[in-house]
Amino acid sequence: MTILYEDSQILVCYKEAGLPVQSARVGVKDLVSIVKNYLWERNGQREEPYLGVIHRLDQPVEGVLVFAKTPKAARELSAQVSDGRMKKIYHAVVWEPAEKYNTKEGTLADHLLTDKKTNSARVVPEGSKGAKQARLDYRILNNISVSPAPSLRGPEKNDSLILVEIHLHTGRHHQIRVQMANAGMPLCGDRKYGHPGETGQLALCAVSLELLHPATGKPMQFHCTPQGGYFELFEENYYGRI
Repeated sequence: MTILYEDSQILVCYKEAGLPVQSARVGVKDLVSIVKNYLWERNGQREEPYLGVIHRLDQPVEGVLVFAKTPKAARELSAQVSDGRMKKIYHAVVWEPAEKYNTKEGTLADHLLTDKKTNSARVVPEGSKGAKQARLDYRILNNISVSPAPSLRGPEKNDSLILVEIHLHTGRHHQIRVQMANAGMPLCGDRKYGHPGETGQLALCAVSLELLHPATGKPMQFHCTPQGGYFELFEENYYGRI
């Protein structure tokens, strides 16, 4: 865990890929337990410290997360999630020829239905029972031709990678992965919604989080740079310039 910011109300950290935010399985390390142990040991508390989970990232997804350290802060931050004041930006890498895209940016608006038995979601027609509206904006940042290591190659042997920025407006189950795949832009390393034969890490990172401080109302913005996997191939072409 890397702490990006902390005060008496909030704790903002970077979650590594592969680490669950919260797990119900006994003996499984998760981010909530790590943060609570950190607070417990640092403050010498006798009682378990309060930690409010405001939003989550899927286990294979890396990026920025904020936790509330008081119930009041949790209520305020949850309200920001509900009314859209909390802004989330993601970066993703897709295996597709750049020529496939008619525009460099666009909006995806779909209705998603979650299947809890398979821990998956799919796009369904509007009006389908149980479906929820999902919306995101995307913008192409960079595309490169590469010859990566075999462990990072998709089964179609494409030689073009595209780095995409995604502004998430709703927080549905596996939303980015499902909507991007449905639009013909499956994420690299996504064996559930993309190419099942891939072995690389899922190329999805929550790179930016904007919020209002729950006590002062001050606008705050936090960033991280994606680590490893397909993102390494953009270190010189994009991340090396920012």
